[in-house]
Amino acid sequence: MRSATLELLIHSSSVTTETPISFKKMFAVHLLAFYFTKLKEDQIKKVDRFLYHMRLSDDVLLDVMTRFQAEMVKGLERDAHPTAAVKMLPTFVRSIPDGSEKGDFLALDLGGSKFRVLKVKVSEDGKQNVQMESQFYPTPKEITHGNGTELFDYVADCLADFMETKNIKHKKFPLGFTFSFPCIQTKLDEGVLLSWTKYFKVRGVQETDVISSLRHALRKHKDVDVDVLALVNDTVGTMMTCGYDDQRCEVGVIIGTGTNACYMEEMSNIDLVEGDEGRMCINTEWGAFGDDGSLDDLRTEFDREIDLGSINPGKQLFEKMISGLYLGELVRLILLKMAKKGLLFNGKISTALRTKDKIETKHVAAMEKHKKGLQNTKEILMELGLTPSEEDCIAVQHVCTIVSFRSANLCAAALAAILTRLRENKKLIRLRTTVGIDGTLYKTHPQYPKRLHKVVRRLVPNCDVRFLLSESGSAKGAAMVTAVACRLVSQRKQIDDILASFELSKENLIEVKNKMREELEYGLKKETHATATVKMLPTYVCGTPDGTEKGKFLALDLGGTNFRVLLVKIRSGRRKSVRMYNKIFAIPLEIMQGTGEELFDHIVQCIADFLEYMGIKGARLPLGFTFSFPCRQASIDKGALVEWTKGFKATDCEGEDVVDMLREAIKRRNEFDLDIVAVVNDTVGTMMTCGYEDPNCEIGFIAGTGSNVCYMEEMKNIEIVEGTEGKMCINTEWGGFGDNGCIDSIRTKYDKEVDEGSLNPGKQRYEKMTSGMYLGEIVRQILIDLTNHGLLFRGQISESLRTRGIFETKFLSHIESDQLALLQVRRILQQLGLDSTCDDSIIVKEVCGAVSKRAAQLCGAGLAAIVEKKRENRNLEHLKITVGVDGTLYKLHPHFSGILRETVKEMAPQCDVTFMLSEDGSGKGAALITAVAKRLHNVGEN
Repeated sequence: MRSATLELLIHSSSVTTETPISFKKMFAVHLLAFYFTKLKEDQIKKVDRFLYHMRLSDDVLLDVMTRFQAEMVKGLERDAHPTAAVKMLPTFVRSIPDGSEKGDFLALDLGGSKFRVLKVKVSEDGKQNVQMESQFYPTPKEITHGNGTELFDYVADCLADFMETKNIKHKKFPLGFTFSFPCIQTKLDEGVLLSWTKYFKVRGVQETDVISSLRHALRKHKDVDVDVLALVNDTVGTMMTCGYDDQRCEVGVIIGTGTNACYMEEMSNIDLVEGDEGRMCINTEWGAFGDDGSLDDLRTEFDREIDLGSINPGKQLFEKMISGLYLGELVRLILLKMAKKGLLFNGKISTALRTKDKIETKHVAAMEKHKKGLQNTKEILMELGLTPSEEDCIAVQHVCTIVSFRSANLCAAALAAILTRLRENKKLIRLRTTVGIDGTLYKTHPQYPKRLHKVVRRLVPNCDVRFLLSESGSAKGAAMVTAVACRLVSQRKQIDDILASFELSKENLIEVKNKMREELEYGLKKETHATATVKMLPTYVCGTPDGTEKGKFLALDLGGTNFRVLLVKIRSGRRKSVRMYNKIFAIPLEIMQGTGEELFDHIVQCIADFLEYMGIKGARLPLGFTFSFPCRQASIDKGALVEWTKGFKATDCEGEDVVDMLREAIKRRNEFDLDIVAVVNDTVGTMMTCGYEDPNCEIGFIAGTGSNVCYMEEMKNIEIVEGTEGKMCINTEWGGFGDNGCIDSIRTKYDKEVDEGSLNPGKQRYEKMTSGMYLGEIVRQILIDLTNHGLLFRGQISESLRTRGIFETKFLSHIESDQLALLQVRRILQQLGLDSTCDDSIIVKEVCGAVSKRAAQLCGAGLAAIVEKKRENRNLEHLKITVGVDGTLYKLHPHFSGILRETVKEMAPQCDVTFMLSEDGSGKGAALITAVAKRLHNVGEN
């Protein structure tokens, strides 16, 4: 046909026999070129008409880009994520190497047509030098379609063979695992397989942790010693590999057997991971784009046929329009239909053309090769048992072009969506970034890269994009992630070692409970009372309210940096009630640490102001004095201060009767007179307040600035007070527990530093491990140590961190709040002058948690000793009792009360303990004790 057409063209022209030979030849060449151009145009138009739906305009691509952006948002949102097609999986890779990584690492790369094992050496100068040795192993069908045990045994066997070949079995290696399938990760060394993709269909692996399976298989090789530290998607590996060479690289793309992309997302946009500071690499798993039907209008009959014939129908629909595993089969299906319609090969169809996967993507690449493409096309078609004409070859080549061009277009649209998101996240008008890219389709197809680059730049003209080919593949990236993980593991170990000293085992807590019980007994016995660390001070409070108390009472409350004066009105009978009026006055530091006379003069000045304020200066009201420091009482209205605690250091007070000192100050003022009926510890006040509501309350517990407990003890057990009938409230003053060294085994170096820097070194050791006044200071000491080790605040100790007392315990409550995001934690730290990163904030939160948990457990073990003593006092198999509780640490800390209750339950299983929060123990309680004392006094007189 071709020669006949040419002959006709020549004869119909005006060339005569007289025309020179050279001109004839030239004319024939032009005619031939015209013929081929016309022929090619005809064939291209024919294919274009047939594959009209595969040719995508820029408007369509912009629409795809918008759809993908919407899918990304769905995948990142907590509520929409479970049903999102594009899963947007957090990878827990937060940054690229920082240059401090060094050492030898192993990497495994599973996910393509071959399995690869590598040894990667990173030199000490970090980014300057990486040396690699690798070996490829086949992945036969019996492995890729077998069961999970066989797959991971094969992986372990290949690794063992590699180590044997390289003679490195004698050494332990950190290992990174590039696993190119969608996994849900909750940490770097864990990944639960969502689904197989590409041609993998291994049984029993989905919804299991692949790292656990790999470790199990490796344990069978006793001579292989590796530590699997990181699970990395191949896309992430590509980004890390390129990021090693180019700091701007924040996107990774794979276009090979499968296709996928990852990028660095702002933590504040990732609902699935706690924290809103910094960035994390997100594995988009974009191959599943369209699985929810969002691309159905763009999918052709050939796409649907490919999907139906795949091993995972309805899944990875975007990947089936793009990746190397499917392009060859797409071309085959198109050629088969065109042949059936008589548009190719004169309608003749060979057996090979009817056979699935006979055309592979490597054939598509060969047919599109520049200059040699048509010849390659002819040879490939002949290998398929076809006899193609020139027209057939041109048409088939154009089919390949349309199929591969559509693949590049779709990839470009999704990538443009990612780049736009990056630009918008950074709030930039123009973005400059690098995309790391890998995959056999991208690397081996002669036209693919330039098509992809051109379309991306057209879709996002406000992004300057550099495409960086991954030289060493995704496995080097796995090694780099592992190198970073090694550095982080080393840092993590140091942090864990420091915080481990705050962990209390069950045995530790039992020992604390038993030691506390011993100290309680020592404090009650006459011969050991003087040397006991838990003072067990009698309070001479021998009864609780019975509901008949009534009248007006004054109450004073001294125990912290504030001093309160209260007027309390108590009504009795069926409508019993307590109404309170109070005013708060500050106690300046110079008064707290001045002379005793100055302190009590200040207290009397505050009382005078209150009486004036309330208009009751002339009334001689009964008064209860809540004095929240250890006192040795000889009666209810006499109390000699044993020692100051909680930062007070006023001179000439210890050993003196505080009631006498108050009366002396009132006399010096000579403006009013008061009837001081009772001196009360705040813990006793708390018990009495709750006892007013619940007669079963016989224990009071304070967890605030200080820490203390009181309880009703049988008189027969109190050897230091005469009498054996009835009960008396004992103020344990348990803050001194351990002052004799009995709990030194659980004291840390930080506790010792806090103690040495306090106003009363060597005293109140238990209180310094459990109370609000000291927990923040313990945290500060730990933060300094971590910073000195380079584990916090970039190794820089700020002036504020050097300042004693800056880290108040209220900050622990704020930082440990479950509702508080890490950005807010960072703001708290910034208010303290601590410039922290997201990771710093996480570590600070951990430190606060370790310190407060130990405090709650120690208090729980101490309380367990007391409730057990109460149970044994009553000779009961099972005790039901209420503990009245007060204090800011108990009230405001988000976890303290829960941990305390759980510890008491575990340490005293035969006791059913109810915790009742006191409304105002130190004020209301003092008034109630005064009212009870007046009632009992009147009864005695009668």
